[in-house]
Amino acid sequence: MKISGAITALATPMKTDGSLDFLSLEKLIEFQISEGINALVAVGTTGESATVDVKEHLEIINFFIKISNGRVPIIAGTGANSTKEAIELTEEARVLGADAALLVSPYYNKPTQEGLFQHFSEIANSVDLPQIIYNVPSRTASNIEVDTVKRLCSNKNIIGIKDATGDLNIFEDLKKQCSLEIKSGNFAIYSGDDETSFDLISRGGHGTISVTSNILPKLVSEMYEAAKINSESGEDINLKLSKINKLLFLESNPIPIKFALNLMGIIDKGIRLPLTWLDEKFHQDIQNELNNLKLI
Repeated sequence: MKISGAITALATPMKTDGSLDFLSLEKLIEFQISEGINALVAVGTTGESATVDVKEHLEIINFFIKISNGRVPIIAGTGANSTKEAIELTEEARVLGADAALLVSPYYNKPTQEGLFQHFSEIANSVDLPQIIYNVPSRTASNIEVDTVKRLCSNKNIIGIKDATGDLNIFEDLKKQCSLEIKSGNFAIYSGDDETSFDLISRGGHGTISVTSNILPKLVSEMYEAAKINSESGEDINLKLSKINKLLFLESNPIPIKFALNLMGIIDKGIRLPLTWLDEKFHQDIQNELNNLKLI
């Protein structure tokens, strides 16, 4: 399956006691689909994959699949810093009916490039499910170098990379090194950085896996469509998104996006330690911009 366009890395709604809030999750999924989002990521970074247990993790993926009911592709976050655990989660996601998996580079244990190559190869060779590798070294201390991606992109089950470095030079190198797979439609490059997603798409990127689209799915979708054809309207949309893109990273994701969704009346004030509710000194800035965008 080819997955492209505006893709939301969806927050996981929780009640004030930290328990999962499936009623709000259904509301959020329906909001995304009705606003024209192209696909959804379940239990990625924004979905607090690091604070849910395995049982909850699979329950959330299953819920996404059930509620979406084939209307949009569901990409399940199944990464782990243990290759064995990542294989098990990815296989469970396949059995549940996910359309693809998103696999973050192993965090904390800082594998070598050979270790990263073997990690992603082992998962791809073990589970027959389309897989997107996810490079976010600012959070993992584990950078997937372009040469390693070049070795991986010919694997039939590895269909793309989410690059959250925000470095467009890396994007250009990826595009060059994986050009054969890209031209044949077997490999895609997705932005994982809202601030630079417009530029990446206008240079030939295949989509954005966005935090901002939690609250602005329609506008992020319109930005993608305009950037894809280098329409002048895309610049205007990108300018409109510029401030909120920055504000949503005032503290670690998903702290600001959960605050914004709560102000919009979509989710409760639930987040799990060690993450905390947004510091009060940032409340007014986000509230003012949500007012400017006519979201509250």
